[in-house]
Amino acid sequence: MHRSALTHNVAFCAGNQEHGWNDPPQFSYGSQKDSGGPKRNILNKRVHAPQFTGSGSEMQSPPVAMPTPPRGMNPPPMDSSTPPSVCPKTPSDGKMEAGELETEPSVEDVQEPLYGALNACRHTVKKQICDDVERRLKLFEDMWKSGKLSPLVKHRMHRLSQDLKRKNWDAADEIHRGLMVDHVAEVSQWMVGVKRLIAEARSLNPEQNDCTDPGS
Repeated sequence: MHRSALTHNVAFCAGNQEHGWNDPPQFSYGSQKDSGGPKRNILNKRVHAPQFTGSGSEMQSPPVAMPTPPRGMNPPPMDSSTPPSVCPKTPSDGKMEAGELETEPSVEDVQEPLYGALNACRHTVKKQICDDVERRLKLFEDMWKSGKLSPLVKHRMHRLSQDLKRKNWDAADEIHRGLMVDHVAEVSQWMVGVKRLIAEARSLNPEQNDCTDPGS
C-alpha cells in the first residue's frame, strides 16, 4: 500500500522535474506578441497640431464668386460726359457768392436802417450812448466813401442793416460777430457802435422799435 502510493507520486511528478506541483504556471509572452492577431490602437498617443507656415496660404478661404446679373439685363452704361452729382453748397451766414459781389450796395441803403434804429433808441436810451453810436456810424460812412472797406465788408454790412430793419436780431448779431473775426482790421473802429445799436434796439418795446423812418 505504501509502495503503490509512492510509485503514484513519482509517476505524477515524472514530467515536472523543475517545478513543483503548486508553482504558478508560466506563460510565453513572445508567442503572444508574434502571433498574427489584431493589434489594438494605442489611445494615449499624443497627436501634434498641424504646423502652418507664415505665408498663411493654408488659412485662406476659397474666393467667393461674385453674382452675375440675370441673363438679358446689362449693367447701366457709364457716361463719361455726365459729371458726378455734387451736393449743392450752402453758404453760411455772412458768406457771399461771387454773383452778389458784382453789384455793390450804396452806403445810403446801408445807413438808412442803422439810423432808423438809432432814432428809435433815442426815446429810451441815454443821450451819451446814442451820440457815441452816431459818431461811430459816421466813421463807418467815411471809411466806406474813402475806399477803406473791402467789397465783402460792404455787402455783409448791407445784410446786417436789412436784418436790423426786419428785426432779425440774432441774424444781425451773427453777421456782426463774423465781421469782427474775419475783418477786424477794417471794422474794429466803428463795429462796437453797431454792436451797441443791435443790443439797444433788441431791448426796445415793439411799439417803440421802428427802424424804417430815420427822420422820426
